[in-house]
Amino acid sequence: MLVLCSGLLLLPAAAQTSDTQGKGNSGPGQTDATNPVTKDSANQASSNKSSLTAADKRFVDKAAEGGKAEVELGQLAVQKAASDDVKKFGQRMVDDHTRANQKLQEVAQQKGITLPDKLDAKDQATKARLEKLSGKQFDQAYMKDMVKDHTKDVNEFQREANSAKDPDVKSFAQTTLPTLQDHLKEAKQIETSGKMTASNRSK
Repeated sequence: MLVLCSGLLLLPAAAQTSDTQGKGNSGPGQTDATNPVTKDSANQASSNKSSLTAADKRFVDKAAEGGKAEVELGQLAVQKAASDDVKKFGQRMVDDHTRANQKLQEVAQQKGITLPDKLDAKDQATKARLEKLSGKQFDQAYMKDMVKDHTKDVNEFQREANSAKDPDVKSFAQTTLPTLQDHLKEAKQIETSGKMTASNRSK
């Protein structure tokens, strides 16, 4: 009797399992993780998400090159600058742009693109020129370059923050812009104070 009762109790459960499996495999509107059509659709959606407009891609590439340059030039400033203010500014460039570069790398990975891993010709020439300088000559040349570069960077990031088509690229530009604006403000202050000191000594 116990065996019979056990069998009777198991029958509804087995039937229920069979019915559940049947329902899961039936119906034209059902989606399944193993369904190749569903996977193809997901892959296509991912591919579409990773595409960037030419303008957004160009901005991302330039931002990567510029960010790398700011880090390497900042490292030079820490090593070669005579002024403590210039040294501190250089260290800030290393810290802030390293963080920004990491954020940009995350965006690039999401979009399936590879960022440039070296300086462009202009930044290479700037670095080579600064490497030959030291002390106050380095300070003046470096801060002059920082004002010029960040003026250009702020304009480019402002434009991309307003007009970028990709939401992730746009967010990167918007969140990085205030830091660049602060860099430009500080660079102008340091450059101006440096020129005033040099001018007073020449009199």
